[in-house]
Amino acid sequence: MDTHPPTRDEAWALLNKYNTNPGLVKHALAVEAVMRYMARKRGQDEEAWGVVGLIHDLDYEQFPDRHCKKTEEILRERGWPEGLVRAVVSHGYGFCTDVEPQTEMEKVLYAIDELTGLVVATALVRPSRSVMDMAAKSVRKKWKDKAFAAGVNRAVIEDGARRLGMDLSDLITDTILGMREAAEELGLAGPAKA
Repeated sequence: MDTHPPTRDEAWALLNKYNTNPGLVKHALAVEAVMRYMARKRGQDEEAWGVVGLIHDLDYEQFPDRHCKKTEEILRERGWPEGLVRAVVSHGYGFCTDVEPQTEMEKVLYAIDELTGLVVATALVRPSRSVMDMAAKSVRKKWKDKAFAAGVNRAVIEDGARRLGMDLSDLITDTILGMREAAEELGLAGPAKA
């Protein structure tokens, strides 16, 4: 089967075929937005990076016990390029796969997947309920409270920043800036202006 680069519309349709949970869909949109931002910043293929971010948890709702592995099957059946399939699978490194993030796209996805959850949680406890006025120091303050967003694996985020050769605060800032681009869709734009 010939592989073809998937379009954003194809990825969106696939995401919605396997996911109905609004929280998981919003997470996918957050990761997509950050991946697109990071691709532009790094001079990479924004469409490819965005599609990978959008479908990275494709299987999580219906096949949590086969996370990453089921997505790999689904994408291969549809003829997705190997580099994109590998990038998606590598975000589960150390938990559900032994595919270590090696490319820049893989390392970014690995680093920001968990981080988007911490940014969302931080935004939702702010008076503005927004990422639009948030700075990295707000996230860093919450970072120290291990009970806050306890499901976020901070060790993975730290490992991801290390793999990218980035300071953690810079990674958080980039994640916030990427999420700002999708703030309306994510419900994190703050109160509507009158």
